[in-house]
Amino acid sequence: MGMLKEFREFAVKGNVMDLAIGVIIGAAFGKIVDSLVKDVVMPVIGLIVGKIDFSNQFFVLGGIPPGVPRALTDLAKAGVPVLAWGSFVTVALNFVILAFVIFIMVRQINRLKRASAEPPAAEPSAPAEDIVLLREIRDSLKKQS
Repeated sequence: MGMLKEFREFAVKGNVMDLAIGVIIGAAFGKIVDSLVKDVVMPVIGLIVGKIDFSNQFFVLGGIPPGVPRALTDLAKAGVPVLAWGSFVTVALNFVILAFVIFIMVRQINRLKRASAEPPAAEPSAPAEDIVLLREIRDSLKKQS
């Protein structure tokens, strides 16, 4: 029973809940980035380099059985080893975009933290000359008494 209570205390701590929320939002954001790359970026790149669909770019590494179409999904179903470099390019581009977006977010958060930080306390200015003279007079009177 003690272990269950300890687990419950751990699971409802702020950091664990924040992490869980971050993972859920990150997964949803990852789907958005996947769609951005697959549906927006890669078609534009394909248009520029000659209407290439990167998701279906691959090298066949083994023999193709007779009757199997030369498409990535059909070859994978038939168990033919393929090097799907187009899929890798898409995933790598997803990573670069996601990393850049996270970099921008962290940069903005750090900028906001620096702006909201208290400015350093100004050093007290030197006392006026008459105050210094009055203190010297006071100290000399103390010495005489």
